[in-house]
Amino acid sequence: MKKVALSLIMTALLAACASTPIPTPPPADNTGSTNTSSNTAANTTPATVDLTQGATKSFTELTDPNNILSSRRIYFDFDSFIVRPDFHELVQAHAKYLNTHKDAKIILQGHTDERGTAEYNLALGQKRADSVRKMLNVLGVSDGQIETVSFGEERPLEAGDSDVTHERNRRAEIVYNGETAQ
Repeated sequence: MKKVALSLIMTALLAACASTPIPTPPPADNTGSTNTSSNTAANTTPATVDLTQGATKSFTELTDPNNILSSRRIYFDFDSFIVRPDFHELVQAHAKYLNTHKDAKIILQGHTDERGTAEYNLALGQKRADSVRKMLNVLGVSDGQIETVSFGEERPLEAGDSDVTHERNRRAEIVYNGETAQ
């Protein structure tokens, strides 16, 4: 019975994933004819217009790669939850943005490397997120705009047991509402 049910489920999933290719319209006739009144079967496909042609790519402040606000990770030293001085400018930039956009809300996600017990790493990840929150509070951001959560060692950026891997996993991430972690 289980095999039959599993077969039916797999068939349904495969059928749901099936797709039909979208036919491409025939190339436009550029012969110079201005007669648009002919209604042949080949001419029933509506024309498409590329509205982005010639337009410059625009970014919001938060996603512009040339803006400091696009950086969302604050890294920490081993077994520490003190925001390093090289990340003060980043935290200050996000504080300024949050202070001018009172409707914006963030989640501070604390992370650790895999060394230590799960309980210890959850607590350390929470301390890292709280440390960034306290710094934002000092810079004028209200607690109503900030939520903190710890993932401990559960969501590493990189797998491995090297010093570089450990350094990349010891972090707090700033995630604005409606976004996912980078």
